[in-house]
This record gives sequence, C-alpha cells and structure tokens, in this order.
Amino acid sequence: MQRNALSRRSVLSFAGACAIAGAGATAVDGAQADGTSRESFTIREGTAEETTVYVTSADVDGPTVVVIGGVHGNEVAGYTATGAIADWEIGAGTLVTIPKANAAAVENGTRTADDGVDLNRQFLEGREPGTDLARALWSVVVEYDPDVVIDLHESTGIYANDPVDGVGQAIFHSDGEAAAAAADAAEYVTRNYVDDQALAFQTGPFSSPDNDPRGLLVHKAARDLGADAFLAETLSTGVPLETRVQWHSAIVERLLTDDLRLEAADGNSGSEENETDDGSEENESDDGADENESDDGADENESDDGADENESDDGADENETDDGADENETDDGEAGEDETNEEDATDEAEADENESAEDETAAEAPVASITACPRNFVGSALESGQTVQLDASGSKARGGEIVRYEWDVGQTAQFDKTGETITVTVGTNVRDTIVLRVTTADGATDTDSITLSTN
Repeated sequence: MQRNALSRRSVLSFAGACAIAGAGATAVDGAQADGTSRESFTIREGTAEETTVYVTSADVDGPTVVVIGGVHGNEVAGYTATGAIADWEIGAGTLVTIPKANAAAVENGTRTADDGVDLNRQFLEGREPGTDLARALWSVVVEYDPDVVIDLHESTGIYANDPVDGVGQAIFHSDGEAAAAAADAAEYVTRNYVDDQALAFQTGPFSSPDNDPRGLLVHKAARDLGADAFLAETLSTGVPLETRVQWHSAIVERLLTDDLRLEAADGNSGSEENETDDGSEENESDDGADENESDDGADENESDDGADENESDDGADENETDDGADENETDDGEAGEDETNEEDATDEAEADENESAEDETAAEAPVASITACPRNFVGSALESGQTVQLDASGSKARGGEIVRYEWDVGQTAQFDKTGETITVTVGTNVRDTIVLRVTTADGATDTDSITLSTN
C-alpha cells in the first residue's frame, strides 16, 4: 500500500515489548549486523494459550504492521504463512507477527479451543475484548499502534457475493485507501500466482458495525485504532497447502512492499523474483498434498465479513482483465528455432491429452449438495436447541452412483456421521460449519458445506 506520509508510530524500541512482558510475558531480543533488530516475547505464558509474538524493526523509520495467523486453529495456511513472514527482512518500519494467535486451537487442529469460543468474535468495537486471550492479543496491537493490520484465514468455499457459500479467494478491507490496496493485491496475486481463473481473488469491504458478524479483530483495529485493515481468505479445499501459503505470502508482500521496503530485502516469499526462480513445473509437482484437504472446516464461518456490501466486489474487474496470462503464453513460445517449435508442438499434444483425460474425470465426478430444513434459516441466526435437518439427496453423480454420504459436524476434520440425511441440534452461542462428502462407486468425491449460527 502506498502512503503519502510515514506512520503515526514508526520504529518501536524493545521497551514496548517489555511493557507487555510485565503483564506475564517473556521477551528475547537481538540485533542484526544490518541494524535490524529482532525480538520475541510470549503472552498468556504458563497457560494452554501461551503463544509467541515476533517483532522485527528496521533502523529506517516507516510504518508499523501487524500480521496475525491462527485465530482459527484449523486454517493451516494462515498460520503457516505468518510463521514464514516473521522471518522476513525489512528495510524500514516495524513488522509484528503473531503466527499462532489461538495456540490451543492450532494444537487441536480445530476452529476453536476446547471452550468452543470463537476468538474472532471477541473484539467488539469500543469495548474491552471478551476473553483473556483476546485481551492479551489486543494489548499487543494497542501497544504497537499499527498503521496496517492483516489477518490470514481460510474458507471451504469460494466467495462469490454469497457468503453462505464461503469466503475463500477474497481480500476484505477497511474503508479509505485500503480498498484500492486490496484490489491491487487481488489483481497482482491472481495474475502472477493463480492458474485457474475460477480461483481468482476478489475483494469486498468489511461489514458495517450494525451488521453481523461483530467482534472481528480487524474491524476493531480499523475502527478503534484507525488502522488500514485486511482479512485475507484462501480456499482450504482441493488446493495444496504450499499453494495456499504462497497466495497468503504474496498478498501480504504486495500490501506491504512499499511500506516496509520489502523489495530491497532477500528471502521474502511471494515475490516476482521467487516466482521466476521456482518455475511453474516445480510448483505443479506439489499437487499431491491431498492431506491438506483435511482442513475442510476452514473459515466459511467468516462468511459474513463480506456481508451484502461485498456485492461491490472491488477486485472483480481487475482480476478478469488478467493480462498476465497472455504475457505468459508469449514467454512460453518465445524461442523461434525449429527444434523449439517441435518441442512446443509435442508439449501441446501432451497437454491436449491431459485435458481430455481431465474432462473425462470431471464428467464422472459427483456434485455434493446440501439442502436444509427449515430452508429460511440461511442468512439468519438460529435459536439454541433448534434442530435442523440436512438433506444430501440433491447430490448428483454424472454417469455414476453415489454410494456413500459422510458428514463432518463441528469442524472436527472427522467425517463420523453417515447417511443421506442427518439432524443437527444447534448449540449455544456458536457458529458451526457442517461439511458433506459424497463418494461414488469408483471412489470419486466432492464436498459441500453449510454454516449454522446462533445469536
């Protein structure tokens, strides 16, 4: 994001970390040869919620940025990317990272910790955060008074102006110049890192203070502290973890390159230089990370972040232009020699064969579909104790037969319920995602999901 002026708060000395350490945290500091300092300290020390905050400060004034991951423990790409970002080198300003904000949930691999409390609903604007962990995290944010806050999440569905279906592949943003920065990042990442335009990144504004969901950390940072705030969502299903981490890293780098002079630093993920070095063929070899699809429960519950206002979808037009595709095609065919042309022709023939095989596979793939009764609950809150019947009979198998219906209730990453229909009883003060997985006789699968929430 480009700014017309430096931050309200540029480089923070270690005294700030010590002030937080006085509230039950342990700090470690160190200086680098280039004048950059790296420090870390823990919050909620001695509890299951203990987690580490990392601070990198350059010797050149610049903005202060906070990047957070792991607010929901089953959103693996978010906390993995944040952990890598903590090691980035910066040329100006201060970078604060909290990779595993909800360490207990990360340890369990679940959206929430054992108490079932959604951490990202505890930051009501104008009020003290609702839990000890939320208050400790907010104390860090307030102490560093950031100019920019970025929270990294995942969702089981793609955002398409209907948050019920999911909010993946989207960057939600606060008001003002953050909108243009989000649109630029969405276009950049799509052009350079997304091969399938169905996975193009979109953008949308935060929901208004009067609408649900309320209590999101980025909302509070934007409205109580005046920070430019972003909530980035990647699709957690059907995409290798490495790719999702790369998307998150590229989003953060694009948002912060000008602020923290990242273009002058070595070793930062997601840059165009890294993209060139990695090579498309090497990235394609990582397709086997099927185990990462166990993150099905990701952040569809964040779906209301887009709210109705997200129909403005600032990033859509930029993503659709996607000039980078034509440029890549030009690069691939750049050599004009006969041998190269023959190789290209062979590659194209092989590609056609692969596409034909993929088309045949797609023709046999099932399509999972959930219908809820009562139908009118979608978009509104349910009462605690209310029962909802979920019906998978609308699922279809093209040229085959569905032989198994499995359900993951409550984002446990375990499909421990079976049957074409199930009945779910809604708990108290929760938001649950239920994931359906259907399987055909030949082993092909597909998933669908739905979110239930109470007041």
